[in-house]
Amino acid sequence: MNCFRKLLAAFAGVAFCFGPAPGQEPRKADVGAPKTARSQAAGNPFGALFLVQTYQQVAISPDGKKVAWVETQIDKNGARTRNQDLYVVEYEQSQTPQRVTAGASTAHFNEKDLAWSPDSQQLAFLSDAAKKGQLQLYVMKAEGGKPRQVTSTKGLLATPKWSPDGQSIAVLHTENATREAGPLVAETAETGVIKDVFFEQRLAIADVGNGALREITPADMYTYEYDWAPDSKSLVLTAAKGNGDNNWYIAHLYAVKASSAEMRTIYAPNLQIGRPAVSLDGKSIAFIDGLMSDEDSVGGDVYVIPWQGGAARNLTPKRKASASLVAWTASGKIIDMENIDGESSIARIDPVSGQIESLYRAPELLTSGFWSTSLALTPEGTASATVRSSFEHPPEVWAGTIGKWSQVTHKNAGVKPAWGEAKSLHWENEGFDVQGWLIYPKDFEASKKYPMVVVVHGGPGDGVQSSWPSPHSYPMVLPAKGYFLFRPNPRGSFGNGEAFTQGNVKDFGYGDWKDILAGVDEVLKTAPVDPKRLGLTGWSYGGYMTMWGVTQTDRFRAAVAGAGIANWSSYYGENQIDQWMIPFFGKSVYDDPEVYARSAPLTYIKNAKTPTLILVGDSDGECPTPQSYEFWHALKTLGVETELVVYEHEGHIFAKPEHERDVIDRAAAWFDKHLK
Repeated sequence: MNCFRKLLAAFAGVAFCFGPAPGQEPRKADVGAPKTARSQAAGNPFGALFLVQTYQQVAISPDGKKVAWVETQIDKNGARTRNQDLYVVEYEQSQTPQRVTAGASTAHFNEKDLAWSPDSQQLAFLSDAAKKGQLQLYVMKAEGGKPRQVTSTKGLLATPKWSPDGQSIAVLHTENATREAGPLVAETAETGVIKDVFFEQRLAIADVGNGALREITPADMYTYEYDWAPDSKSLVLTAAKGNGDNNWYIAHLYAVKASSAEMRTIYAPNLQIGRPAVSLDGKSIAFIDGLMSDEDSVGGDVYVIPWQGGAARNLTPKRKASASLVAWTASGKIIDMENIDGESSIARIDPVSGQIESLYRAPELLTSGFWSTSLALTPEGTASATVRSSFEHPPEVWAGTIGKWSQVTHKNAGVKPAWGEAKSLHWENEGFDVQGWLIYPKDFEASKKYPMVVVVHGGPGDGVQSSWPSPHSYPMVLPAKGYFLFRPNPRGSFGNGEAFTQGNVKDFGYGDWKDILAGVDEVLKTAPVDPKRLGLTGWSYGGYMTMWGVTQTDRFRAAVAGAGIANWSSYYGENQIDQWMIPFFGKSVYDDPEVYARSAPLTYIKNAKTPTLILVGDSDGECPTPQSYEFWHALKTLGVETELVVYEHEGHIFAKPEHERDVIDRAAAWFDKHLK
């Protein structure tokens, strides 16, 4: 993989094209995002993705009176920037939101990671106002005024949380880090003698008064998530020794004393663990345990374990949902945020009786800053804040009682979908109840027959919910061009219970692929789709399923594989996160090579006849570039129409708007050529 990166670095340009289809010339990515105003985004497929105001986090003060949030800053031309702005408002008073910044009010910085003090009188956040690219911790009074810089450190800071006594702020600290944390960002190029060297994200505590930053977890321990105990003397955390990007999949639950840094193990999960939360009486810890394939994409069952350790109890066994966040209330109940059947759900769990009460459920996405369903809650659980969006409505900040929120922001009031109606479909296959979303063409006419593109989500531990798409959701421009989109949630997905999520273990490309094809058949029964004009696409695991699909059937006339996996055997030694594979394949590739070969697209490559466009970033640590190169090389050798595009210094999720726009342009042109 490292040699391949060096080869790519020898070339210059924004995007690299290998083996264009006959009659097509390689072309560089567009260098600019759309330059229309946000108000003109209505009906514009690019504007509906690029010009929408997005909110990265929302936080409600413990007294329930104020809401703060993080906005992606958009320049005067309507293009997204890498800066983020902070706003605060006393939402029930109909006030104008006030921008909060550690720098000059006329400038914009990377400012994020909000945290209210326990008494609601102060707001902590991170900002690079003092030095571009270097985040520091700041604190300001809730009524306003100039923020005070607390830390002066080198490296990465993330996720500040006040101690319950208000005297300290814990943060995740990665000293001298060279890039953002997590496997989704572009990997740092490696040359020379390659060593298994990594930076450790440690839990640190900053004294609010003097700014002293003290690390309290060991140098060989990578911390992912944490929560304070109510006595402010201890914290609970998920952590693992070794490479942080890789070992999230084997993290354990620990407790650490703030004064002595003494650590003890509380729980060693059978699978993956996330979202630890300490009860307000300090006696219990709630968390989510289940099969997960991506860091920060959390889904599973809700568990509770005593603070001192012992047996963990599953509070949601056999529940047809995937929990994504848990929060304790003052009454000792647990608020459970979950994906259920492709919808967002909020439930209240009594950990003593096990009774589960539904508080809210709707076909939309509610988020406080995570990938999946979440809320920002007051300690009593009576007030909350969230960012709401759906296929019909762009994101906005809302606050109030659960299910009775009031709209706080109106930044996207003029933005309308550039796609048609979204319908939730259900079908049965091999004993499973499967759900998916069918997106209609923008100007649908029932008398017409339309082409359709099947979009397979990543993961596989993920699930499509009704939410406003991001620029990375490149297929969402196709309905404006006269396409149906089918977005299934086959076995392996979140949203239908843990048994369903584990339904594709040691079975990649078989049961889940059958679920998808059965879903296509269901669509053909209910919608005017031309069965001779079907396309297939996806990113990450969806890219793998696209590569797999074209080796299994000739039903699809065109395919676009983004950041896919062609050969599980070689992939095992190329990716930066091989720990995720063991729970899915049962053993390492060295112990059971057959199970890996059985699910590899290259094993069946001679069956492929579908024209396939392949897209990938050159610094992708999750689905490395050589996987796309292998598949392109095989198709080219076998005479199948194909094209490979490699994007310079992009990771698994692209960071540059011009590259996101180029992906959209190329994918749409590829499907137009073969399906129109």
